[in-house]
Amino acid sequence: MGSTQIVESALQSREVQLPRWYAIHTRARHEKKVAAELVRKGITTFLPLVTEVHKWSDRNSKVQVPLFSCYAFVNLESSAEARVSVLRVPGVLSFVGDNHGGGVIPDHEIENIQILLARDVPFAAHSFLEIGQRVRVRGGALDGVEGILTRFDGKKRLVLSVETIQRSLSISVEGYEVEPVGPVKKAS
Repeated sequence: MGSTQIVESALQSREVQLPRWYAIHTRARHEKKVAAELVRKGITTFLPLVTEVHKWSDRNSKVQVPLFSCYAFVNLESSAEARVSVLRVPGVLSFVGDNHGGGVIPDHEIENIQILLARDVPFAAHSFLEIGQRVRVRGGALDGVEGILTRFDGKKRLVLSVETIQRSLSISVEGYEVEPVGPVKKAS
């Protein structure tokens, strides 16, 4: 076997592991501490935060709270070392998914939430859906965002889901053009 063949064989046998998104389950009210520690360790972390007005007897105050209580997202290689590094952070309970190994979250699901928050689009929490027509918004501030088209109180809404943690957000798409990108999911 020539030296070129040896190098090619070694390259083919080495599995390239690109970082992927995973959800982690945290202790209640530990999301920000966990995210800060993960960032300190050099782990790419996404903790979506929203601003809420909290009322006390003497004042109102704007507070940033996690969009998904008890969850954060990490982007890392699928190696045992990377997972153990995350699991050793105080406040992290487990990876979300089968056998606590963590299910990979498609990049577009994380990107959809990042777009929603960056563009300050109004939304409401929505129960997780598994049925309905998958659509993509065409034009406007939500161009390219995909989700499940639903109807609530006679108005069109788009449900964006993070399937791994079974959480969804619902936004109004009245006035937006949407196009189908997949078949209607069948209820099982």
